[in-house]
Amino acid sequence: MVSRELVWGLALCLCCTLAMALASSSHHGQALEEDVGLSYDYKDALAKAILFFEGQRSGKLPASQRVKWRGDSALNDGQPDNVNLVGGYYDAGDNVKFVWPMAFTVTMLSWAAVEYGNEISSAGALNHLRTAIRWGTDFILQAHTSPTTLYTQVGDGNTDHQCWERPEDLDTPRTLYKITSDSPGSEAAGEAAAALSAASIVFKGVDSKYSKKLLSKSKSLFKFADKYRGIYNESFPFYRSFSGYQDELLWSAAWLYKASGDKKYLNYVVRNQGWSEAVLELSWDTKYPGAQTLLAKEFYDGMKDLSKYVTDVESFICAVMPGSSSAKIDTTAGGLLYLRDSSNLQYVTSSCMVLSVYSKTLTASHVDGIQCGSAHFSASQIKAFAKSQVNYILGNNPMKMSYMVGYGSKYPMQLHHRGSSIPSIYNQPSKVGCGDGWSYYSSNTPNPNQHVGAIVGGPDSNDHFNDQRSSFSQTEPTTYMNAAFVGAVAALLDQTNEEPLQHPQINTLINMADSV
Repeated sequence: MVSRELVWGLALCLCCTLAMALASSSHHGQALEEDVGLSYDYKDALAKAILFFEGQRSGKLPASQRVKWRGDSALNDGQPDNVNLVGGYYDAGDNVKFVWPMAFTVTMLSWAAVEYGNEISSAGALNHLRTAIRWGTDFILQAHTSPTTLYTQVGDGNTDHQCWERPEDLDTPRTLYKITSDSPGSEAAGEAAAALSAASIVFKGVDSKYSKKLLSKSKSLFKFADKYRGIYNESFPFYRSFSGYQDELLWSAAWLYKASGDKKYLNYVVRNQGWSEAVLELSWDTKYPGAQTLLAKEFYDGMKDLSKYVTDVESFICAVMPGSSSAKIDTTAGGLLYLRDSSNLQYVTSSCMVLSVYSKTLTASHVDGIQCGSAHFSASQIKAFAKSQVNYILGNNPMKMSYMVGYGSKYPMQLHHRGSSIPSIYNQPSKVGCGDGWSYYSSNTPNPNQHVGAIVGGPDSNDHFNDQRSSFSQTEPTTYMNAAFVGAVAALLDQTNEEPLQHPQINTLINMADSV
């Protein structure tokens, strides 16, 4: 750990004004100062973040399955409607499959592969990432059973949440929910379209036939979402939409243009850019910053009709960056972005993805940065802040622990996760029924199955973490939290793990100090 005195000393060697800036620095600057010189194995973190998805698999597991405590599960999903809905991912620590957040997970994983495929390939993880994406896209393809039908949920959420049992022992109703032209849900259909179009890019040079199929089905889903507009939660009780469906329509159209090059999708986002809003999060519900980031790249590539998307994504970044005169998101004393008490790290990982990709776009476009009122942030400073958030997750925090299971020497041991907390079916073959698992839930012992790579909800606003299964907002993992982290950590693979104090980091400290 590098002390404040050492940083000051180094800064004095550069210039006395820097020393004065650091002397008045806020805790945001302190967090970055302390980060200097610490070592993080981003390649290991990436590999484990992707491995996590194998522990979330539903259905018949392949011979290549690496998470050995998991077994086959939910092999009859879809039977009530005589459709095949076997496969896909369990959403979080429960045993329900929700297609809307599952599709967002696939979109984020695909975005990581599209933006950082070379780096991920060099790290030896690209094939595993493609496999994780395909496990999700195969299910989405199955769920889109007709041009105006998409199955969006398998399993009754209320009943499932009353049970604590392994997915291998499921005995709760596998109720089916679907959107149709009569009961639409444009958010879910739009996100599914985004997932398939983004994935089609990933597989374009690997499996052209599969890529074409994904793109074709994506177009079908987009048409369904746009023609039969309706708010998802008006018909379904779980995953309530607060942002509406316009963000998903923009997000999916942006991906369809990127995947197909068809100008009708570009014209769609130009024609509807009045929908775009400057918001404070990228999440399974709110896609505006993601769409804006994609379309800002098109702006810098010459599509000047897309300027509003640039304005809006830069408003998001200005709201996120500490030291900005328009900062709207709090940070903890330890320097972590903090939006909500429930599963806060989902917003941190997704914000990091936007910051990293946009900083890459600025650099490639030879733009010197963005202006946030009186504060200016260069591309390297934006990326440095994203890096500080990734490093916080990996251990540079007041608790001195990693919030990724299996990474580092100290990490969460009591994951709020049914399959992880109950002995594996291979070690305890006898059935653990709906109510039988609560004794494992209440136990104070570590989970018997280490869910390697799982990123938990994270600490509270005081940087404190309660490693108890009952603290689900802190200890439950989600697929979409991990998916966003894959891109955020992949963006750092081009950096050495141990690095000296460099000018971009010092400039970040200056900006943060000057803003106080």
